[in-house]
Amino acid sequence: MSLTGLHLTAQPMAKPTQAHITKSIPKSQSEFLKDRTLKQTEYYMGAKLIEVGINPKVAIYRWTVEDKGSREEWTYSAYWGESRDKVEAEEKHQAE
Repeated sequence: MSLTGLHLTAQPMAKPTQAHITKSIPKSQSEFLKDRTLKQTEYYMGAKLIEVGINPKVAIYRWTVEDKGSREEWTYSAYWGESRDKVEAEEKHQAE
C-alpha cells in the first residue's frame, strides 16, 4: 500500500475548500485489510483537517476507486464551503 499524501485544493488566492488522500492498494488484499485501510484513511483525513484548521464535521466525504491493473487507486476526498455546495448541487442534479 502506498500513501501519496494530503492534497488541499483551492483557486489562486483563495482558501482551500477540499482535500484528497490517495492510496494504491493491491486488488488481492483481503477485505479485512481493505476495510482497515478505509477506516485508517478516514481517521487520518479528519486529523489532517483539524491540523489545518477545518472542523471535520462541516465537511462531506466521498470515495472514488480507479482500476490500475493489479492495483486499485483509492481517493478519499473531503469538501467544505464552496466545494461542498458544488458537490451537493451536482449530486442533487444527477438524482433528478
